[in-house]
Amino acid sequence: MTLLKSVSAAMILAASCLALPAQADEITTFVKNDAAIGGTDPVAYFTQGKPVKGSDEFTAVYDDVTWKFSSAENRDKFQADPVKYAPQYGGFCAFGASKGFKVPVIPDAWKIVDGKLYLNNSKSVQARFEADTKGIIHDATLNWEIIKDKKPEDLKEPIIR
Repeated sequence: MTLLKSVSAAMILAASCLALPAQADEITTFVKNDAAIGGTDPVAYFTQGKPVKGSDEFTAVYDDVTWKFSSAENRDKFQADPVKYAPQYGGFCAFGASKGFKVPVIPDAWKIVDGKLYLNNSKSVQARFEADTKGIIHDATLNWEIIKDKKPEDLKEPIIR
C-alpha cells in the first residue's frame, strides 16, 4: 500500500510539474487556441502589412509558447530574431497594459511603431491607441514591468499615471 501511495504521489507531482510551464507561459504571453496571439503569424504584420492566420504546419516555440506562421520562411525569420517580431507586452492589448491590465487582442487592431508590433483589443481601442500612441506606449511599458508576471484575472485595479 505504501509503494502504491508513493507511486501515485510521484505521478501527481510529475503531472503537476508538466502543467506548470503552460500556466506560466500564459501569464506573460497572450495565448488563445493553444497558440501565441491566437495563432496569428506575427511576421506577416511586418512582411505583408496585415494579419495572416498561421498554420499548424509551420510552428516554433519561443518562451515555451507555440507560435504559428503562414509559411516556413516566416517561421525561419521569427526563429532568427524573435524579439524583432514578437508583439510588445506579450501580445496583450497595448492600451490595456497602459491602464494596468492584460486584455485579449484581435488580429485586426494593430500598428507597428519604431519597428515594434503593438496589438489591441478592438478597432475602437485601436483608434484610442492611435490618438495617443506615444503616451500609451510610455505608460504600457512602465506598467508591463509591474503586471508582466501576474495573471490577467489578478489585475483588478487600474494603474493611473
